[in-house]
Amino acid sequence: MKIILSAIEPKLIDAWKEFFAAEENVTIVEGDITKMVCDAIVSPANSFGFMDGGLDYLLSDRLGWDLEKELQKMIKALPEGELLVGQALVLETGDKDIPLLISAPTMRIPTNFNIDTSVNAYLAMKAILLKAKNDSRINTVAIPGLCTGVGRMQPMIAARQMYQAYKEIILGEKMDFGTFGEAQKYHWNINPQSMIWTH
Repeated sequence: MKIILSAIEPKLIDAWKEFFAAEENVTIVEGDITKMVCDAIVSPANSFGFMDGGLDYLLSDRLGWDLEKELQKMIKALPEGELLVGQALVLETGDKDIPLLISAPTMRIPTNFNIDTSVNAYLAMKAILLKAKNDSRINTVAIPGLCTGVGRMQPMIAARQMYQAYKEIILGEKMDFGTFGEAQKYHWNINPQSMIWTH
């Protein structure tokens, strides 16, 4: 599977290069992700499928506003009634250049509060890669910077989280914690800005 990481923000491009430079199946592109030709494109939406802000607005404008209604219909049919951060859905777009869309929430509702200290980019990336890897229709997937828009996560932290998810899902580096402390350290390493204890 070919992965395209696409952004217009130079700092994010540099951060991705820091982590993904040696990965042969990953291409880093500085440019408009909505102009890509790929099997699937990622919408880093929210748990309720609103696609009228940020990158999702551009995706809706490019692929059609009926996608938002279709996504919301799929989400409402889920047992949870929402698409949790760490989950993803695939839907058809009807577009010849980008036939599939992967919706992978990076936040429950549109917000810029506490996203930068979260591990949501990591969780969303895992969900994206699992869906893409297990869907025979997807040979190329275009992924934007996760949590870096409305969520305001620092590019280097987002890239770190995305790469950690890549290592686990694509390279097969499984987590194996012998103690709670090891799990805690692992979590903190994914986002050093996160707060584990308040006192």
